Amino acid sequence: MRNAGKIVLAAAAALALGACAPDQDPSSFPPGGGPTYPAPEPAAASASASAGHDTGSAAHECTADDITVTGDFGAKPTITIPDTCSAPTKLLTKDLKPGTGATAHAGSTLQMDYDLVTWSDKVDQQNSFGSAPFSFALGEGTAIPGWDQGLEGIKQGGRRLLVIPPDLGYGARGNGPIKPNETLVFVVDAVQVAG
Repeated sequence: MRNAGKIVLAAAAALALGACAPDQDPSSFPPGGGPTYPAPEPAAASASASAGHDTGSAAHECTADDITVTGDFGAKPTITIPDTCSAPTKLLTKDLKPGTGATAHAGSTLQMDYDLVTWSDKVDQQNSFGSAPFSFALGEGTAIPGWDQGLEGIKQGGRRLLVIPPDLGYGARGNGPIKPNETLVFVVDAVQVAG
């Protein structure tokens, strides 16, 4: 009988410890923003890179070929994320239309049109089509790491699909309407590549 009481106390203590979660700081990123704001610190970004992305019945991770994109360069695309596979855990890129102009490399100044859909809820969060393209210097940390890595080699006039896991996007903090640990799906058009 005494042993049963000790087991119950040990189980209750274990449950109490398991229920505790580390404190999370509020996001320091402005609302909105897609690639326009710096990425979170690497430690915060990688805290739970794959949390919240299991679709339950999905048997395998999606590939770039599983995502459907319609529309031509210069026009807002339609992005369809499948329900038959889970969010990728690594950066995926796929050239949808090869460009013919200058090739982007670290230090190049890029002007990009983009459309962003979030994986978990399949919501079209934001786009720059019909307004001014987003301008930034590639590889200088002014955009999220998934852009710095995923846009290397794109040519002016090219359209590329980027599927960015949380640790290369906004990580455990999220950003405005973008939830923590969200996988980001971008279609980007290289309007101009200079340098």
